[in-house]
Amino acid sequence: MTKTITRTEQFTAIMNEMTSWFSRSTFRINHFLKVWAFARHIGLSEGLPEDTLFLLEITALMHDIGIKPSEEKYGSPAGKYQELEGPIAARPILEAHGFSGEQTDRICYLIGHHHTYKNMDGLDYQILVEADFLVNLFEEGHSRASIESVREKIFRTAAGKKCLDTLYLGPEGLIPAEEN
Repeated sequence: MTKTITRTEQFTAIMNEMTSWFSRSTFRINHFLKVWAFARHIGLSEGLPEDTLFLLEITALMHDIGIKPSEEKYGSPAGKYQELEGPIAARPILEAHGFSGEQTDRICYLIGHHHTYKNMDGLDYQILVEADFLVNLFEEGHSRASIESVREKIFRTAAGKKCLDTLYLGPEGLIPAEEN
């Protein structure tokens, strides 16, 4: 008899896998946790169906799994390499933790496209990109002009725009660096 794996068990397993994957890299672990938190918040705010929200949360935890193999293979963590290597690294982990072929395919697709900002097919894809931007804009220290451009060109969800505006473009303008 095959044991049914619960979503809680799957989520916990993926969280453990990713913290081990980026062991001793506080920056990387904090990054995926922040992306996960924003993705969950935006997904809940936008009313994503429960199944889609669950896969989005798993994807947010795993979205940068391609960094390590990219650095090893290409000597670079560039987004284009992450998109190539991420799905290869993610697939066996997902399969080992009871994700269906369809679930695994969608998660790997999103991991393999999270730095591609055209033809985003699905609200889960849009939200993942917005959540990653919300974190990257802070971590990379973007200018107000850059943030405004990203808002106009990338952000589509009301919840994502509200987060972006609240964090970076509030009524007084960009939060001064010393307050970050």
